[in-house]
Amino acid sequence: MPPSAVKTIRDLILWQYAKIISESAGAGKKNYGFVMDRFKKLQRGEVVWSTSIREYLKEKEKPDTCIYCGKTGKLTLEHILPTSRGGPDATDNAIMVCPSCNSSKGSKRLYEWIGLENRYEVSRIAEGKYLKLLYALHEKRGTLDLPANSLADRLCPDCDLGPKCPEKAKLTVYCLEGCFRETGK
Repeated sequence: MPPSAVKTIRDLILWQYAKIISESAGAGKKNYGFVMDRFKKLQRGEVVWSTSIREYLKEKEKPDTCIYCGKTGKLTLEHILPTSRGGPDATDNAIMVCPSCNSSKGSKRLYEWIGLENRYEVSRIAEGKYLKLLYALHEKRGTLDLPANSLADRLCPDCDLGPKCPEKAKLTVYCLEGCFRETGK
């Protein structure tokens, strides 16, 4: 669970991104003090997240390597937020992965696929792109500044991750993606 300083969907996205910054700086995703410092700086606009160009360049460093598992060889295009769940067919939502990971993930959303217990093991490239995409989608939905105490009224009814959710009406990474459901359902 995120700390009490994380009060909105925007905060949760920034908290997750602060963990990416911490890991990139060599402090690790679980270094609470460093992550909190980056989170506060992201909130105040003193630090901004990287551009899509950075993720593109990071992907090109290992062009034949699966973003998820690190396996090398033939890769396939994977939508981090599946198009069947409202994800755009755009470069900011696409990464190259091995056929095994692509098949395993299927139409699941990123955190849904990896599970809460593995949320610290997400690829920097995939999670960075995903958080920026979720930020834009929540901004469009008008839920970016939704406070945690409104989750039960605004997000939980639209979420289809209910059985996986450890505590209803508490912010988790599932709150970021659960409202993006399969189209037509």
